[in-house]
Amino acid sequence: MDSLDGYTFDDNLAIEPLRELGFEVSTISWRDKSVNWDDFEIVIIRTTWDYQKSPAEFVEVLREIEASKARLENSLKIVEWNLAKTYLRKLEQKGVKIVPTIWDETSVTKSKFDDWKAHFKTPELIIKPIISATAEFTYRLTDFADNLAEVFTNKPFMVQPFMPNVVSEGEYSLFYFGENYSHTILKTPKVKDFRVQEEHGGIISAVKPSAKLKSAAEKVLDCIKPLPLYSRVDFVRDENDDFCLMELELIEPSLYLRMDEHSPVRFANSIANLLN
Repeated sequence: MDSLDGYTFDDNLAIEPLRELGFEVSTISWRDKSVNWDDFEIVIIRTTWDYQKSPAEFVEVLREIEASKARLENSLKIVEWNLAKTYLRKLEQKGVKIVPTIWDETSVTKSKFDDWKAHFKTPELIIKPIISATAEFTYRLTDFADNLAEVFTNKPFMVQPFMPNVVSEGEYSLFYFGENYSHTILKTPKVKDFRVQEEHGGIISAVKPSAKLKSAAEKVLDCIKPLPLYSRVDFVRDENDDFCLMELELIEPSLYLRMDEHSPVRFANSIANLLN
């Protein structure tokens, strides 16, 4: 994106390890139409947190990169599959446990809102767009709000029960570079919020994943072959002590390289290995 003002990012930590491996590194906005993608050996999608505002234009740029001499990572095929959160339904069909979700609704009304709460047997709902990033247009609601109909006009959305452990415990993110596990973080929201992103005041800490959590992540990645350059697998614990997949981030996730001192080198080595 053109500007990352207001966002927290640390991709720059991988630049020096890449240079030590012989790479020249440039940071370019995907919206820059003057770029000749043939000038690059590999183009890595990072922190394009405005793509959801114009997804068709974003994909078109990726098609240009894919058609150039440069290698695109993660690939266009992966991005197109991961672009809309309906990929979660496809993973569920393969046996992955996801947060319970209602799909295919086309409008938000008071009667539907009440039906959704009754369906999930929950006092609180999450409503969010199928294509979104950084929790934009994500709502946590106990009661119907009149502006919802307007917000989600011509914006496909999904409905889920609010998962209390997002607040009481937090959301886990596990990072893989190719097939290799790198590190794990726990993201917890600030007081009186439910959004775990740092831009919304979320608190980030490095943690060691339990065997159960790591096994859940690897079950998800077993559904993705071949594995892309990077994967971030996000989980929340449910009331049965099972881990439910919240997101499989394959397009533009923050990789939290600063949370593990060895992760920038791991990431750089994974890039080099792809080209070798």
